[in-house]
Amino acid sequence: MRENDFDNLLELLASPASMPADAWRRLLAEPDYGQRRQLALLARGVAQSNFSTGVYVRALIEISSYCRNNCNYCGLRCANKLAQRYRLGKDEILGCCRFAATLGFNTFVLQGGEDPVQGDEWLADVVAAIRSEFPEKAITLSVGERTSEGYSLLRNAGADRYLLRHETANAGHYSMLHPHSMSQANRLRCLADLKRLGYQVGAGMMVGSPGQTAEHLVEDLMLLDELQPQMIGIGPFIPATGTPFAGEQPGSVELTLQLISLLRLRFPKALIPATTAVATLCDDGTERAVLAGANVVMPNVTPPSYCEKYTIYDNKKNNGSESAQQLDVLAGKLDKIGYFIDYSRGDFNGGSSARSAVK
Repeated sequence: MRENDFDNLLELLASPASMPADAWRRLLAEPDYGQRRQLALLARGVAQSNFSTGVYVRALIEISSYCRNNCNYCGLRCANKLAQRYRLGKDEILGCCRFAATLGFNTFVLQGGEDPVQGDEWLADVVAAIRSEFPEKAITLSVGERTSEGYSLLRNAGADRYLLRHETANAGHYSMLHPHSMSQANRLRCLADLKRLGYQVGAGMMVGSPGQTAEHLVEDLMLLDELQPQMIGIGPFIPATGTPFAGEQPGSVELTLQLISLLRLRFPKALIPATTAVATLCDDGTERAVLAGANVVMPNVTPPSYCEKYTIYDNKKNNGSESAQQLDVLAGKLDKIGYFIDYSRGDFNGGSSARSAVK
């Protein structure tokens, strides 16, 4: 791409103007080395102007490996006979929160499959107990599709944030990834309900999932522009044993990093994690994602005996923060690239539409 064209596209990306599909197509085209470096440097500068060189940490608690759904890409799919199942009880979850609090975490993330046993009322009771014991902490949920009433119950119990990746904006591609019992329309309904109820909402997609095209990614980016989520989680697809996609190739780390930079420029104040999937495929993936514009890391505080069973994809890294020593390792990695751990809640602090000008 010619330099003038690239610079003009970057200015449009960081402006309040709408992004036409063709602009996204051109930005997703293979940039040369200099353009990739320029993109990452600009994204890094925007992240630092909004968040300094701090990287927020959230304590990830994987509460159940049971799931009623049969998604083709997920190792927790109900038909996977090789999956190891467990579910944490209320006291175990509270124990994880207490441990995380002693390490300095101010945000707890409860993530799990859509476990029928951990229904809305059960989970609301757990959230209320966490809120009662830790009134100043942020509580994030990532437990899939629920009814409007269920989301309202959880919100009233004290949940602050909800992560629900849209996975793909293309309806045909969505049906390829999910069983017939699930629909893209319902996923979008869930995201709309969460925003209406006042959650800080996270959306996002897999990169390189089977059947994904460049045009699908354009649709994803345009949907994110429409949704204006406070959090955007993206990571490369990684195959999981015991699923229909077990033999597929993983997604591209390089394309994922390029997308993180593009999203940082488009959503300067969004909370964008350096996902475990990037770190699983690339030893220095966390550092590279931060240098591309990410500003959140979610170390895992699930008890190790359970953590090893939460296999949403193969070879998932589980060595996040089972001890204070692991947090020291993370701090050391960030320090080497000029960043530090920010233990504050890290609430979303501005409208995603407030673009930062490209200098």
